[in-house]
Parts: sequence; structure tokens; C-alpha cells
Amino acid sequence: MLAASVIVCAHNPRPNYLSRVFEALRQQTLDKGCWELLLIDNLSDEPLAGKWDMSWHPNARHIHEPELGLAPARRRGMCEASSDLLVFVDDDNVLAADYLSQALRIEEEWPRLGVWGSASIVPEFEAVPPDHLKKFLPLLALREIKEARWSSLYAHNGALCKDAAPWGAGLCVRAKVGEEYLSACGNSSIQVTGRRGGSLVSGEDIEISIVACHSGWGMGIFPELHLVHLIPTERLSDEHFLKLWEGMAFSDFLLTNKWLGAMPRSPSSMRGLAGHLKNLLTRRGMDRRMYMAYQRGAANAVKTIALSHGESDDGKAKVVPHPHPSRSFS
Repeated sequence: MLAASVIVCAHNPRPNYLSRVFEALRQQTLDKGCWELLLIDNLSDEPLAGKWDMSWHPNARHIHEPELGLAPARRRGMCEASSDLLVFVDDDNVLAADYLSQALRIEEEWPRLGVWGSASIVPEFEAVPPDHLKKFLPLLALREIKEARWSSLYAHNGALCKDAAPWGAGLCVRAKVGEEYLSACGNSSIQVTGRRGGSLVSGEDIEISIVACHSGWGMGIFPELHLVHLIPTERLSDEHFLKLWEGMAFSDFLLTNKWLGAMPRSPSSMRGLAGHLKNLLTRRGMDRRMYMAYQRGAANAVKTIALSHGESDDGKAKVVPHPHPSRSFS
């Protein structure tokens, strides 16, 4: 059996970025005969099979996934993979040459981890980020943590725990966890789709970690798993960050309700309204706009949850205090 399945999910990828993704995979120290390469074409405008030659790899396949969304693309990769270890690589991720070798070492040395990934995701910017956005840059799935973190706890005090949760870039998943995730998605009326076309909803990677912990596995991040995240100019605008933060809020509340049975407190309540007014009065500029984006995401999540349960917008679900954003900034 092959040691690993590398799954590249792509929707209208930038050719220069995907070229670098593949070149990094070609340079892996792990022998190509030990792993397979699956390119999941997630409904690209021009089919990728006719544009990308993967004959350089002995175990490569083009796979078309007609349902738009990063979560459906990841699920398709899980169904098609033939190894016990799945490694997800986005179409803008440049892996270090020893990434696959390190992933396999962790698989062997940490038998109770169900999911793991990079604690060292560093950016390569196409343009210099504006000063007023620099404190929000971690929202672009960037992190640089010097020591390994691991946990089997996915929730605490009504909020999801994310400190040791790997993100989608370079995500490593045991095939058994993938099977449990597929089953969980098939049995729920609440679906976390991940990015879908122009939508920046996220959270499908976090849900895989939740499923792992819920099933008795652990999750972890490791600095020796190093990769570069390519960041184009269009992701360094106010509008992109606002849309991104709104999408994160939406997915956070969907996951909190799905896995903890909880709903955010309504802003129309007396306590909620007081906090809302305080934030509007004390925040300025981009901080205020980001706050409002988060509130829009939360409100949309409440409506989506209510519809999934056949309820009115005020719902019948348990009401708990607002959970903290999953990827915070100072």
C-alpha cells in the first residue's frame, strides 16, 4: 500500500501558483513511488486535466468534483485516496522538501493523533501589506509557532478549542478520521462548505479536527512541518479581510451549534444590545468595520441554523454567551 495520498484541491487556480505547488511536490525527499498525487478539479471554468501534465509522477490522477466548495473537494479526495494518510495541499501552498517525510514520521511517532499539520505557515506576499491591515494578517491562515502543540479537547466553556487545531494548508488526516468525517457530514443538516467560489466561508478544516477529537483521537501542529503560503495582491484589501472575517464568524457559529448545541446571544437582547452599542462607540476605522463584519456573519449563521432546524430566526436552541473568534488578533 502507498504510504500517503497528497490531495491538491483547486478551483480556477493561478497557473504560476499551482506550478510552484507541483514543483515543491516534485522536490519531496520521499520517493514518488511511495505516495500518490490527486488533483481535485473543483468545477474550474477550464478543466484542469487538459492544462496540467502530471506524468512526472507515477501515481497521479486528475479527478473532477462537480459540487462547488472546498469541503466537497476535500471529501472527494478522501473517497478517492488509497492510503492510510491523507495530506491536503491547497493550490497556493509550497511545501518544504521534507514535508511528506516529516508527516509520515509524525504518523508513526504519534499514534493517537488523528489530524496534524503545520505550525510554520509563512507568507510570500505578491505586494507589501498595507500598514493598517498588518495586525489582521494571521487571518490569512498564517502562523509561526516554535514548539509542537497537541490536544484531544475540542471544546471548553461553550467555545471550540483551536490552539492545537491544524489548518487546511498541509493538513494531515488519518484515513479512519476521514471516514468518520464523511459519516458526520452525511448525517447532519448543517453543512460547513468551506470556500465556495467567491464565498470566503471557512471551517471545514476545523470540523475535521473536531470529528477526530470527538471520535477519541487527538490533533496537533508541528513546526517541522513547514510551508509557504502564497498571498496575491487581491487578498490584501480591506474588502477581502472584511469578507474573510464575516465568513469565519459564520462558520464558527455553525460549528458551535452543530457540535455543542449552542447559539450566540441575540444582539437584540438587552445585554447583547448594550455590548453592541459599546463596541460601536469604542471602535474606530477598520476595527469597527471588522466588528460589524463579524456581527453579520453571526446573524447569517443564526438564520441558517434556524432554517436547518425548521425554526424561526430566534430559534429554540440553547442560548450561550458569544464564543470567541476562532482565529483572533491583538
